[in-house]
Amino acid sequence: MLKECGQHGYFRAEVCPVCGRPGRFMMNDRELDHLGRILTGILRHFPDRYGLAIEPTGWVSLPEIVRAISSKHSAYHWLRTAHLVAIAETDAKGRYEVRDDRVRATYGHTVDVALDLPTENIPDHLYYPVTAEEAGIVLEVGLRPSDRKKVHLSKTAEDARSAGSVRTPDPIILEVDASRARREGGLVIMKAGKTVYLTDQVPAEFLRRLETPAPGGASDTP
Repeated sequence: MLKECGQHGYFRAEVCPVCGRPGRFMMNDRELDHLGRILTGILRHFPDRYGLAIEPTGWVSLPEIVRAISSKHSAYHWLRTAHLVAIAETDAKGRYEVRDDRVRATYGHTVDVALDLPTENIPDHLYYPVTAEEAGIVLEVGLRPSDRKKVHLSKTAEDARSAGSVRTPDPIILEVDASRARREGGLVIMKAGKTVYLTDQVPAEFLRRLETPAPGGASDTP
């Protein structure tokens, strides 16, 4: 359930997590899930299906998205820009960015965009999940995008394991020496979501396999 607290903003719960008040109802869980999927699809994959165009840096006009969705889905005749802003600002993974009357996805694109995301304060090490079949090949030739436009790295080994479990029940986690890759390899790494970082590719020399991940995303392998 998506609601708005007049004092503390948007939230996804029965009551405001800050003050405990019920807040103003905005949409139920079914609507939240469906609209979230539509918004993600527009911003990452198929803006053309809704007659929309993405700016080179990934931005799309919020009022135009509202008009496109309400025209294509009559059940959402009540949709306003505030509803989409609320979806974006309460997303737990930080998948969206809102600026003025525009919104964009911060990662996950299959359409061509040139994201201008932060490149400072990048962790020294980042992580990437692979299957057992992929591990040897990736360690030999490096990481390159597959179904997305960028390589998506995770902040911790556990984040990578969670992402990889969608494809395989027991992913192998590779550690990226991000500090050395930036310093010696000239890699540009951008901070996207709360736990996601993007880069064009990672040469094999900056990768190693985590044999025994320890709590907190580090490895107990020297």
